[in-house]
Amino acid sequence: MLFPIGDDQVKGGYYPFFSYAFIVLNTLVFLYQSTLSVPAFETFVMTYGAVPAEVMQGGHFLTLFTSMFLHGSWLHLIGNMVFLWIFADNIEATIGSFRFLLFYFIGGLAAHAGHIYFNLGSEIPTVGASGAIAAVMGGYLILFPSSKIKMLFIFFIIRIPAFVFLLFWIIQQVTLGNADLQAVPVATAGVAWWAHIAGFAYGVIAGFYYRLNYPRPTDGALVLDPPRYRRDDLL
Repeated sequence: MLFPIGDDQVKGGYYPFFSYAFIVLNTLVFLYQSTLSVPAFETFVMTYGAVPAEVMQGGHFLTLFTSMFLHGSWLHLIGNMVFLWIFADNIEATIGSFRFLLFYFIGGLAAHAGHIYFNLGSEIPTVGASGAIAAVMGGYLILFPSSKIKMLFIFFIIRIPAFVFLLFWIIQQVTLGNADLQAVPVATAGVAWWAHIAGFAYGVIAGFYYRLNYPRPTDGALVLDPPRYRRDDLL
């Protein structure tokens, strides 16, 4: 089985503060969740997870943000944090930390919009960072298509182009998302496929904007000047 463990790193640029901070914050929140009893865990998720029916009724909008830091299990958390670790830092190093912060949260909101659109009356809470991370992956596809993704295969590490990995990933999401709409049982039922798809689509669109306005990658690794702090970085 192939599993991603790393990529080509941007040299120079902005320090990826928020990329690492999100990993720490998500982990700390789940460590707290893991201390709760089963009833308290479920109450916590119902309180801070995003319930489509409640959002559509005009309430609980804050859960669209808090749900991005909740996870249902250790496997859910670890999978998301590995992908965040691999793909987020290059984008933040390229576009700047505060732009990345906005990019990440807007991507998460776009993911929620995609999921809610297909689940208007659902009372099942949505949790996890995967929608926002899908936006990061979409942006990565456009900004770093020739970067190499390190894949672990048993005890060996192989490297494949980012565009191959990411295109395969999004095709898989669309396939499973369509199966979910048609009520076709899949092994990973309960996954918010359309949140992933919508987040990824937003990331691709934003990626084109940043590709046109910020330095482009060369040979898989982007070499930037030392960090530049401009007035608009504080906006």
